[in-house]
This record gives sequence, structure tokens and C-alpha cells, in this order.
Amino acid sequence: MINKYENLFKPITIGGLTLKNRIFSAPTSLNWGAVDGNLTPETIAYYELKAKGGAAVVTMGESIVHTATGKSHDRQIELDNPTSLVSLAQLARAIKRHGAVPSAELSHGGKWGGLVSIAGSQKAGRIAYGPSAELTEAGWVREMPEDLLLEIIDSFGKGAAVLKRAGFEMCMVHAGHGWMFGQFLSPRTNHRTDRFGGSFENRARALVMALESICKAVGPGFPIEVRMSGDEFIEGGITLDEGIRLAKLIEDKCDLINVSAGIHEELELYIRTHPTQFIEKGPNVYLAEAIRKKVNVPVSTVGGITDPEMMEAIIATGKADIVELGRPLLADPYLPNKLRSGREKEITKCLRCMSCFGESVKTGGTSCTVNPVIGNEFNCQLATNQPTTPKKVMVAGGGPGGMKAAITAAERGHAVTLYEASDRLGGALNFAKHVDFKYGLYEFKEVLEYELKKYGVSVHLDTPVTAALVEHEQPDVLLLACGAKPVTPPIEGIDRENVLLAADVYGHEDRVGERVAVLGGGLVGSETAAHLARLGRSVTIVEMRGDIALDAEMFYQTALKVDLRKNHVRLAVNAMGRQVTEQGLIVRDDSGVEILLEVDTVVNASGYRADDALFMELCQSAPVVERIGDCRRAGKVMDAVSDGFYRALDI
Repeated sequence: MINKYENLFKPITIGGLTLKNRIFSAPTSLNWGAVDGNLTPETIAYYELKAKGGAAVVTMGESIVHTATGKSHDRQIELDNPTSLVSLAQLARAIKRHGAVPSAELSHGGKWGGLVSIAGSQKAGRIAYGPSAELTEAGWVREMPEDLLLEIIDSFGKGAAVLKRAGFEMCMVHAGHGWMFGQFLSPRTNHRTDRFGGSFENRARALVMALESICKAVGPGFPIEVRMSGDEFIEGGITLDEGIRLAKLIEDKCDLINVSAGIHEELELYIRTHPTQFIEKGPNVYLAEAIRKKVNVPVSTVGGITDPEMMEAIIATGKADIVELGRPLLADPYLPNKLRSGREKEITKCLRCMSCFGESVKTGGTSCTVNPVIGNEFNCQLATNQPTTPKKVMVAGGGPGGMKAAITAAERGHAVTLYEASDRLGGALNFAKHVDFKYGLYEFKEVLEYELKKYGVSVHLDTPVTAALVEHEQPDVLLLACGAKPVTPPIEGIDRENVLLAADVYGHEDRVGERVAVLGGGLVGSETAAHLARLGRSVTIVEMRGDIALDAEMFYQTALKVDLRKNHVRLAVNAMGRQVTEQGLIVRDDSGVEILLEVDTVVNASGYRADDALFMELCQSAPVVERIGDCRRAGKVMDAVSDGFYRALDI
């Protein structure tokens, strides 16, 4: 069989270990990953799913080698905790039973082991040790004494030995993203005057010694991978030239170099380290390519690589030897197996929307906009294995929630019919066809449509669900996914011809004038402003609250603000729209002063409210009647998809 992704599926031998393909599950860290330093069953299920999906290597993220000084987050696996061996062995077995190689990222937070970081808070009474003394916004950092540094270096070897004993078959050393080794490597943070500071070789000495410690502890046949930032993208930090220099220095002490970028504690760099949808895909590939040309060990690339064609091209053209996927294997853990078997139309691509990261900060868990299983892997293993009696299921509404419900119910063996009042499926996803940074949502819609056909769902367009229709069909289960209605604020002139609803902008951008006021700075309004600004419009956002996109997760909000700033969108916060006139929008600020924004078009993005009218009418028309998504509570695509999936599992 000829596979158009043949380069992705060529085996590769690293450090004496032959790997089945060139797709690795990149290290991802879970803030809920461990309790008292031990992995939970939920965490094991999370990593096992990636192995089941076909990745050659599955790497557990940020495994702490020196608990007393190095825990950057609250709940991380502690390799120096004797009780962690049992759960580590369980994880290694779970990964290997699906034909993948288990690996783990050996890590130390450096100064962030004692400071409160983005996703770590329990640091009371801990001392922050970094390469040099400094005062940060999070508190004081002490220069790490050499005897402590040597102890930590030795702990990397001990941690690798624990992994090997547990059944892991390789390891990764985290030397990037501003963690301990990154702090020592960077002239921005390392101002020491001893043998671990000053020259480049001195700044790299701690990493080199740690690699030597690991080599000694594990011996041959246990590959060592090093993750590094090819460029930190910050003044005074590591540049690509120094990244190349580092790779050449360590190539004889490791078996694979993983090239990432940036640092993690600066929000506007965090969204570059973990590329969002506002920048090009695969933005770190050029760094890996430059380093690969200078070293004789394999090189992998990571960051914002979502398209299979790009993955294949990276390997085929020699830009890297391996692609490492983090978020794409959240969106679809089965991506490797689907590619190998020619089922690329079934792949749900990562949106790069940062919902997974946002959830980790908000609740300590994780989630995915397009994959409701993520963060619930253990429970889903149980739920999907529960038997069910086939039923007749009727779904009203062909948006993301309705489609996901229909697919899930049909996959479970139910007879499913979906009715959509309009002439096309997709609902709130259809706008994304017209927006470059949201196009992934339109691709998701196409995957859902494909799966409706695959699982034999009967689809009826231009067919609103009525009491008469339900009476005629006599379903066992009626799922209502009817969406939400836009809110129209009580503003004089809001019905004028120069006012458009945000939803009516997309695909009709020619109706929008050159000067635009967006009324409402929530997520919908801010994204609409970003879209119009990218098309060259002069845009002002008017928002009652003190900030914009407050309904977005913090990382996506940051990325959105950066894009708005880049495209010169003006913000009028703590301001209310008072009247729409022929000349524009009259706005009142929080001091009571009114001004006229002279604009050609006012876009109403004041929000949405649940449309439960059909539920109120049909709530007793079938043995089971449930609401899905926005008709229950106006929310995000993730809410609708999750609702649809889990309501269907309940049938």
C-alpha cells in the first residue's frame, strides 16, 4: 500500500532504539497530573490514549528530579519520591501495550521552583534558587550555591535511573522555555562569576554535566533527548546563533535534539512558545532546520504543526527528522493511526485556540474545544464501554452540538435523524469559512459532516422541528440544539441601516464601511474587530467593562489583544453606546462625557442569550428531552460539543 505520508511512517533508530514512525507525542504537563508526587489513574489514561492513537513515542511532561527546590507547578510527578515508582511503572506499561515507547521529560523549575508561576501557587516557605540573585515581580531569587547545583545535576541522573527501572525506554531533558537550564544558558538571567557563568561554555556547563550524569546512570540503549529553545525571542536571551552553538556542544551527549522556542513566564512569549492561531503554522520549523544542518544527531521540531501535509513535507524536505505534536494529539489522539490508514478526512485538527492551557490555569484540569474526551479519558473509558439498547433519536439543530450528539449516538448504535431549519449544517461554525485565524473551526465542521455520513445519520435540511413533526416521528429521545439569539441593546438608532449584527458581517464584508465601531468587546466583538482590522478597516471597540475579551481564557485573550494592537484597533473601555446616528455612534465614558465616534458602520456584538422557546414547547413530547449547547446556556463551541457528546453517551 502506498501512503502519501510515507516519510512520516518510515522507522527511525535513535540511540539504538528503533521507533515505528516519525510522529512523537510531545511532552505535555498536567497541573492535575499527580497527587503527593504520584501519578493518578486519570493521568495514566490521558497518556495512554496518545499511545493507543499511534504515536511512536509518548512523553510525560515536566517530571521533577529535585522536589525540594524544583517543582514549578503544584501537582507534578516527583521522581525522587520513592512512592512514585508504582504509578510510573503503571504508566510505562500502559504506553507500551499499544506499541509506543514511553519517555518522560526530566525537569527542574530553577527559580520558578520557589516563585509563584503561571500555573503554580503552593510555594509558601520555599526559597527560590536561580543562577543569579535577582528581584522579580514574584519575589526574591537567591543565587544557587554550587553544592546545591551539583546535587541537582546529580538528581537528573538519579531521575533517569528511576524512569528506566519503572520501564521507560528513553527520556528527555528540559533545557528550554526558561526553566532551570534555560536560566543558566541565558546571559539575560545568568550573571555568575564562577565556572557556571560568564562564557557560553560555562553557562552550558550545568546542562552538559547533567547529560553526563544521565548517561552514566542509564547506560547505552536508553536514548536521551534534549529540548531546547532555538531562540528565546527576548532581549538579552538566547538567539538562534547560540542555539546552534548549544546543539553542537551537546550532540555527542544526547541522541535527539528537540527544537522549541521562547520562554514560558512572559505571557506574550508564552503564546509564541505555544503558537496561537494568530501566527503562521509551524513557526519553529526554521529553527530546527538551521540546527539540523549543523549537527549529526536527529532533530525534531515542535509548535503549531497541525496539518498532515506540513508534517510530511517537514520530513520529506529534511527540515527535521521527527515532528512532535502536543495540542494536535489533544484534538485528535488518533491522528497517526488515521494518517497511516488513509483516513485523513476523519482527523480533527487542533485550532491552536489555547483552551487547553486556559483550563489548566482556571481549574487545574485540561480540556479541548473540539475533543470532549480530553481531561475525561478515564471516565470515558468506562462510559463508552457501557452497553446500551438501540433507540430512536431525533436531533433538532445542525450546529456543532447537534452534529456531535448525532454522531455519538449513531456510533453507539442508535437510529439517529438530524433536522436543521436552515439550508446548511454548521450553525455557528459557518462564519469561520471567511476568517483566516478561525478557519480551523470550518474544517472541524467539515469533519463533523463527514462523520454524519460515515455513521449513517439521516439529515434533513430546511426542516424546522415542530410539535407535529415530533408527534409523527415518535422518538425515544429528543435532543434540542437550537442555538442562541443575539442580544439587541436598548439604544436609540440600533435598528438603523448602518448597524449590522456581528454574525451578518462574515461573508458580507463588502457591506461594512471603512470606519467601524464594534459595540461589545466580549469574545465575539473582539474577534469581529480583529477580522475587520485584518481586512484594513479602521476599528474601535466599545466595551462597558474595564477590559475586552473577558470571556476568553487568559492565553487566548493575550493573543487576541496582541493581534488587535498589531492592527491598530482602538479600545474604548468603561464606555457605553448611547445612540446610533447617521454620523456614527455616540458613546458615554465612565465620567459621563459623551462623544461621537464618526464611523460608517456599527457592528452589534452585544452578546447572545439562550433560545429555549422550543424546549418549553416540546419538553414533554418524548420520553427523554434534553437541551444541548447554546439553547441551554449561551457559551462557546467547546460547551456545545461537550454537551452533545455527553448527552448522547447518556442514551
